[in-house]
Amino acid sequence: MIFSMDELLNVALVQTSLAWEDPKANRAELDTKLEALTSDIDLIVLPEMFTTGFTMSPQNIGKEEGQKTLAWMQQKAKEKDVALVGSIVFYENDTYTNRLFFVEPDGKTSIYDKRHTFTLAGEDKVYQAGKERLIVNYKGFKICPMICYDLRFPVWARNTEDYDVLIYVANWPEPRITAWDTLLKARAIENMTHCIGVNRIGSDEVGHKYPGHSVVFDGLGKELVFSKKRRNCDHFFIKKNIFMKFGIS
Repeated sequence: MIFSMDELLNVALVQTSLAWEDPKANRAELDTKLEALTSDIDLIVLPEMFTTGFTMSPQNIGKEEGQKTLAWMQQKAKEKDVALVGSIVFYENDTYTNRLFFVEPDGKTSIYDKRHTFTLAGEDKVYQAGKERLIVNYKGFKICPMICYDLRFPVWARNTEDYDVLIYVANWPEPRITAWDTLLKARAIENMTHCIGVNRIGSDEVGHKYPGHSVVFDGLGKELVFSKKRRNCDHFFIKKNIFMKFGIS
């Protein structure tokens, strides 16, 4: 089956280690990784809290760092003519959030605050939870981005808007990685859509190890891309409305 380019979305998954609570160092590292990407990428997916790691001490981060990283994302989107998505520690109105930004090449910026904060780590006591989902229309694709622990709540991801792509960005630790692999596949199948998961690698200052396992499943649960433990920037094409083409409903 032949697809035209307007039915394809070229997506890059950035699986990387993160310097602990050091936004400047992480932005510099990502500068290098993004420079290596080819020019035909449409969307770059970064991990959860990609400038700090999964910190429960946001007061250690300069309050201005969220705005600096947003400006960095907007600059990169414009320079490379690509959209970027990922979450960061963000301070606004005397409140911290685990905020995801979806930044388009023309500067248009959409936000999503993590709805299901990870109570076992005390995230609910530090970061204000969001209340609304986000659906982004980008290059003819409807994209629903979410963050880490949201993955365990299937009703929150229910495909009532007929989106084309479901994305989870994460800091998902090694002891629970089987759940990550299994739930991403389940979300793809139950919502009949491509499901992308981008996880970090390496270890953090509180002793958690992260094995990567960034992955893409199609709506039938077939694994299209899988990255284990290594630093890399895999990219692949997503095909639009694949189920309509195969007569699946």
